[in-house]
Amino acid sequence: MTKAKFGSLGLSALVLVLLVVWMATGNVREARDEAPEAPPEQEKAVPSVQVDVLRARPYEPGLMLQGQLEPWRTVAVGARVAGTVDELMVEQGARVTEGDILLRLSEDGRGSAVEQWQSRIRKLEADLSAARQLRTRDLTSESEILTLQSELSAARAELERARLAVDNLTPRAPFDGTVNRRDVDLGDLVQVGSPLLELVRIDRLKATGQIPQQSVGTVEEGQKVTIRTLDGETLEGKVSFVASAADRETRSFAVEVAVENPERKRVAGGSATLRISLPEVRATFISPAYLSLGEDGRPGVRYVGETDEVVFTTVKLLNVTTDGAWVTGLPEEIRLITRGAGFVSIGQQVRPVNRDSDRG
Repeated sequence: MTKAKFGSLGLSALVLVLLVVWMATGNVREARDEAPEAPPEQEKAVPSVQVDVLRARPYEPGLMLQGQLEPWRTVAVGARVAGTVDELMVEQGARVTEGDILLRLSEDGRGSAVEQWQSRIRKLEADLSAARQLRTRDLTSESEILTLQSELSAARAELERARLAVDNLTPRAPFDGTVNRRDVDLGDLVQVGSPLLELVRIDRLKATGQIPQQSVGTVEEGQKVTIRTLDGETLEGKVSFVASAADRETRSFAVEVAVENPERKRVAGGSATLRISLPEVRATFISPAYLSLGEDGRPGVRYVGETDEVVFTTVKLLNVTTDGAWVTGLPEEIRLITRGAGFVSIGQQVRPVNRDSDRG
């Protein structure tokens, strides 16, 4: 090996030795048995949610029922005596006043019976008077007087029956109303109990329905009721009766509502929706889109609490429509989460952004 090659190899070996020494005595000397502490993890960014401030307002809740409208009074006038229809005083649809004669049946000698009993009574009264005078002179017995008194009482009772039979020849309207149906025509022969006509009162109506047992405690007599018919007519009324016991089959309570119908609208007998007004409460109006279900399956609302954490509170639905829902159970004022609720969890800190500010 030449002297020049030997010098080159020596220089390379020297550089290698110096590198090993530097590595052994340099940064490596600062190593420790334990790894250095990891740098603190970068704090996660607080998510933003869009909110809208909602405030509770006075609200009059209502109990909705399906029911029907009926005439306030309905009566089927029947014949109390047998006879032939001699005269008709009213037609179907006619309005009548209490006491008006509706029709006239044939007399068939009933007037003569009244006269006969009147004559019989006059004779018995005279006989009784004479017997009493004779009794004062002991010319007749007490038993004869008692017999005459008995006959006189019986004659008077027969006279009342005869007069009542005559009165029943002309049935009268028991109340102000309208002739809804006429069952006889002129010349018809009727027997006792035969239907003659039907009279209804429709200037006042009666709405009926069934209250679920869980809601009956909220309804009392005198509460205001709004009635809406299938054709859109609206009437006002008040609760007039609430059953004290539930129906055995439906477990619901019957309710009746007195409904004024001064215009005599032809709605009796039809179906209707009843809204019974309940006592006023403080409630929040919210879009149904912002309602969600809790773990127990009850509806509730997510909003931002006072310390900017996500809060979920169950609510009671008072009324739900396509426009919105009235609910109770929320604070007087809330910051409703309108966007981003699906990306945050209950109790999580958030940064609320007012919807109006976000639009700006």
